[in-house]
Order: sequence, then C-alpha cells, then structure tokens
Amino acid sequence: MAVHVKDVPEAKQYEARVEGESKVAGIAQYIRTAELIAFVHTEVSPEYEGRGVGAALARAGLDEARAANLLVLPTCPFFAGWIARHPEYQDLVYQSRSRVSD
Repeated sequence: MAVHVKDVPEAKQYEARVEGESKVAGIAQYIRTAELIAFVHTEVSPEYEGRGVGAALARAGLDEARAANLLVLPTCPFFAGWIARHPEYQDLVYQSRSRVSD
C-alpha cells in the first residue's frame, strides 16, 4: 500500500492518501513560523490505522522541516513518540535555549 503525503498550507496540515483512493486517510496539523514547526495533532482514520499512514505523515513532515531548515516542536504525542523511536530525526527537535536554574 503506497501512502502519498501532501502539505496543504492553507489548512495548516499534511494530508495522507492511500494510492488509488480519494479519501484523506490521515492528517498532521501544524503551526509554522519562520524558524519552527510545531506538530500539534495527528489523526488517522480508523480503517487505515496500523497501515503506515501515521509514519508516512511523520516522515514527510519531518523531512520537509529538515529541508526548510526548521526546528520541530512535537507537541502531538504521536510525533513525539515517533521521533523518540527514530533517532535520525532527534536533531530536529527544538531545545529551549534558556534554562531556569533553581
């Protein structure tokens, strides 16, 4: 099953479609600034769960963030967990530059 992911900036989300089907199989919503993209919500339709749609959304969004030289703030639990399991993307994660000392 081939999953195609497209950025839809006017909707502020990535959309995944399964090859040969017109229905959106999943979305990854984001907030983007000039330096950062925050992935805030990921949702996969129940009939597509466990078929790689979420992974395709994560990989496409993170690859595009890297290409655009953006840091990533994974506030969505799915994106945070996916990045934790894929160390090749951990360098994209935004780290606060200011630490509050006790």
